[in-house]
Amino acid sequence: MKTSKSNIIAQGAEAKIIKQGNIITKDRIPKGYRLPVLDNKLRKQRTKKESKILVKAFTLIPVPKLINSDEKEKIEMQFIEGKKLSESLDNLKNNKKICKTIGKQTAILHDNNIIHGDLTTSNMIYSKEEKVYFIDFGLSYESDKTEDKAVDLHLIKQALEAKHFKQHEKLFKSILDGYKISKKYKETLNRLEQVEKRGRYKQAI
Repeated sequence: MKTSKSNIIAQGAEAKIIKQGNIITKDRIPKGYRLPVLDNKLRKQRTKKESKILVKAFTLIPVPKLINSDEKEKIEMQFIEGKKLSESLDNLKNNKKICKTIGKQTAILHDNNIIHGDLTTSNMIYSKEEKVYFIDFGLSYESDKTEDKAVDLHLIKQALEAKHFKQHEKLFKSILDGYKISKKYKETLNRLEQVEKRGRYKQAI
């Protein structure tokens, strides 16, 4: 069955996102500049890894439910009805509460050694049931390293500064308030300070 253009709701460098009814299909795009054998192998590996992490994350926090994966280049998952936080967070009256939830859910992922890898409000949906869904685990991986967890926090802090600059300080404070449930809260925050110092040093050069 051919997919009409109206079904494609997003397209990036790595994949196109297709909506059909209540199902989202993530279809990884072949790369013409890579050898076909290598390209197929990479897309298969990334699809398999994303599917595995999505299944694990589903048992921990609100994420789309995996419906099917061909373990080659396509993943089918549940469509989440709601508002993308990158577009709505500033106008939601309970945005500090929402950010505290983001912090708690990030801590839960990290305590289970899941690194989102692209932790921004563009990859979060606020549903009608007032749940915060984390989406797009395409860059996710498993790690117990404090550095990786600190970088995840640094990413959401940068996202708030860029997308929600008028309120970014209080919103990030709320995220850290929620993150306090992490077993390695102090250790990760100490490492976050180091990550930020490195960033400022690079900018100064």
